[in-house]
Amino acid sequence: MDRIEKALDLVVKRMSEWEPLAPMPFEEFLKVLTEQPDRVLRNAFQIFHDLVKSHVAEGLDEYPNDPESIHYMHYNCSKLFVEGTDNPFFADRLFANRLVSLVESLKRGAQQNKIYIFEGPPGSGKSTFLNNLLLKFERYANTAEGRRYEVVWRLSRKNLASIPARNADHFLDKLSHLLDEYEFGQNELIETKEAMYASEDYVEVPCPSHDNPILMIPKSLRREFFEQLFDDPATRERLLTDKEFEWVFRGTPCTICRSLYLALLEKVGNPLDVYRMIFARPYQFSRSLGEGISVFTPGDKPVKQNILTNDILQNRINTLLRDSNKVKYLFSRYAKTNNGIYALMDIKSHNTERLIELHNIISEGLHKVEDTEENVNSLFIALMNPEDKQNIQGFQSFLDRIEYIKVPYVLDLNTEVEIYRNTFGTHIDNSFLPRVLHNFARVIISTRLKSHSPAMSEWIAHPVKYRHYCDDNLMLLKMEIYTGNIPKWLDDEDVKRLTAKRRRNIIAESELEGDKGLSGRDSLKIFNDFFSTYARKDKLIDMSILVKYFTKVRTDLATVVTESILDSLTRMYDYTVLQEVKESLYSYNEEQISRDIRNYLFAVNFKLGSKEVCTFTGEKLEITEELLAGIESRLLGSGASSDSRHLFRKDVQKEYTVKALTQEMMLEGRKIIETSLYQTLRERYIHNLKERVLDPFLENENFRRAIKDFGKEDFKTYDQRIRDDVTFLITNLCARYQYTRHGAKEVCIYVIDNDIARQFAA
Repeated sequence: MDRIEKALDLVVKRMSEWEPLAPMPFEEFLKVLTEQPDRVLRNAFQIFHDLVKSHVAEGLDEYPNDPESIHYMHYNCSKLFVEGTDNPFFADRLFANRLVSLVESLKRGAQQNKIYIFEGPPGSGKSTFLNNLLLKFERYANTAEGRRYEVVWRLSRKNLASIPARNADHFLDKLSHLLDEYEFGQNELIETKEAMYASEDYVEVPCPSHDNPILMIPKSLRREFFEQLFDDPATRERLLTDKEFEWVFRGTPCTICRSLYLALLEKVGNPLDVYRMIFARPYQFSRSLGEGISVFTPGDKPVKQNILTNDILQNRINTLLRDSNKVKYLFSRYAKTNNGIYALMDIKSHNTERLIELHNIISEGLHKVEDTEENVNSLFIALMNPEDKQNIQGFQSFLDRIEYIKVPYVLDLNTEVEIYRNTFGTHIDNSFLPRVLHNFARVIISTRLKSHSPAMSEWIAHPVKYRHYCDDNLMLLKMEIYTGNIPKWLDDEDVKRLTAKRRRNIIAESELEGDKGLSGRDSLKIFNDFFSTYARKDKLIDMSILVKYFTKVRTDLATVVTESILDSLTRMYDYTVLQEVKESLYSYNEEQISRDIRNYLFAVNFKLGSKEVCTFTGEKLEITEELLAGIESRLLGSGASSDSRHLFRKDVQKEYTVKALTQEMMLEGRKIIETSLYQTLRERYIHNLKERVLDPFLENENFRRAIKDFGKEDFKTYDQRIRDDVTFLITNLCARYQYTRHGAKEVCIYVIDNDIARQFAA
């Protein structure tokens, strides 16, 4: 029993934390307003903005000092769409930037007379996006951080009863009760009277439209009222002039609140007595109850009765005011989401009718309820498949009220990989060689892009120069731009040509992509098939396995996955891992390199056969063809012809005398190793050494076997030189490129067995 009591106490304690706050008097509300004007004075659009900004951290710009930056930021949306949800939604960089841009415009008050339609193909995650967004909106709006206030009237029986009533009013009141008895029957009348004449000192009348209490100040007096209310000139000026607070001075209370205000003012005479009956309470959101958030699916049939009332409350109001015509407690279902969100899941079937019904509401912000007009200032959101646009094409004036936000298939490869990790577990990385998992994502995303890009072609006219890194249509490069990355393999000229205008044109093309190709559902099915087939503990998935899967196993995907993109991906991957292996195996002697270059720069200035002491190294040199040719072979490569070597020698000698010696060394006082010519020759020297670093090992079968035996007992049987080289190689791959020891061994075998070094020898 003790355990049961403790468990129940825990529930009671936790539930008490969620109890709604009691309504506060209007004067207390004004005090809160003066302390927190930015929180209290928020409409649905601004609370939506604050929700997103509180859940999405400040964007990261990887190139903050770039003068051509377009502020295409990396936003982490996990807190908004992933954490605490049953079905996470992953917003790629393109969509995240669209969403942040939208909410920033809402904050500025640019939300008038619109419906926001998130358009995307089936399988793009639109429904998951909206469900998660509404879930977080509801949670946020019911916290202190997202709290807003609504009007609730407390009609004081004491104050109203002290007002002398005219005989006619009294007679009509009696007649009303007699009619009530006849209509509802004696039992219902007893229940009604018990509800009407309970022991409370007041009748509580909530505003069905969830009006902000500040709207109870007459519209014509609000600016003057604010001038008196706020002491701080800066705060006062901002509230009176900023666009985001414009609704405060333009808005009007709902018909019920306005009629109550006027009826009470007529009864009590003193406006202060009326304001003492106005209370403010937190606006409680509940999607399940349709309070503040209403969501309709295409299959939800329209309700027969759209006009709502509360007969018991209406009778209590009539009794207190003694006039049933002064205040009609009538409202529509739109009032329940006023200052909230009204959402439609897919524009088809009954939701097409609902969307069209919103036409006048969005245009005028009003809805007719019998003889009265009802204010509707909600955030209207809808989801739409591209093919459903035809359902609303006949309403041109309505189309002007629509703002489309694209929700395409994921086009950011990093986000695509995150979806795989979330769905199948982060352990999947352990089954792939580095970059192969991302290359799988590249294959999927390639099906969602247009094969030809005018923006990319205008930027880079001759893509063949990047054949080691990219495809002829520059799709792989475009994927990098979509992730916010400017690849380091681009030459300086093309980086300079990537102006802000060109970047915007490239990003703008994403609006026309992602609606075809393999959907999110398709990609998960394909990955599941691929991973379950090839994931093994003893062998990591490499590019040859990836290509084999799409070309030999899944021939049904040949219409969407082209061989050209697979070839380009393989070439890019092979070239990259080759450079990594070379970098990891290469161990250069910086002192020897420097000595060779300094001797060469000195020797080219003398005739062959001369014997001189190098002024840069102090070495005695016999300047022969063999000396010069030996160093030139390291600078130009072993395949350089005699003519090319002599031309190169002549150019070096000329630049040395014209620029390095006379300008940089004599005029600027630089040392020989600080000249631009020395630095250029050093880079050439190192590059060519790396290019040939694998040559001694390719024909040595012991080297391959030693790699496979690394970490095993048999590794000790190899000679010391091979053991040192293999250990150096594996250690560097792990340290520099984040390979595991197993992955480093496999990528080395991949490079050797596929003869990649010779493929790129030319």
